[in-house]
Amino acid sequence: MFLYYIGKARDLHANSIAAEFLKRSSRYVTCEMREVVPPRFDLFGRHPSGRRIFLDPAGKTYDSARFTQLVSEAENSAQDLVFLIGGHDGLPPEWRPRADLLLSLSSMTFPHEMARAMLAEQIYRAFTTLRGHPYPR
Repeated sequence: MFLYYIGKARDLHANSIAAEFLKRSSRYVTCEMREVVPPRFDLFGRHPSGRRIFLDPAGKTYDSARFTQLVSEAENSAQDLVFLIGGHDGLPPEWRPRADLLLSLSSMTFPHEMARAMLAEQIYRAFTTLRGHPYPR
């Protein structure tokens, strides 16, 4: 499971929340979170068979149950999940059409660091739900 983001991670509190949820998720799957610079990072070459899910305000909205189903499908097919959160200008225009899924966390606008924390929590929630852990109650 890979969570990439464009732009500097400046909010220490939001970043620590995201890091904590990914640390918890690493009990179930290998997780990586890091900043990428599009001109210097070949996301598609690095993850040719991964399921690329890019966060986008105009994307589909999933509830937690549907998101858990998406994680389950990827696990069952042994497919990496590759999440990307765009920078302050959104997603790179040449990358957006190459996403397997454009996903919106909400119709509201959030700082990118907060979106990263919310996405990391949903990833953890999905894994704990699939493993029967009491967290998602």
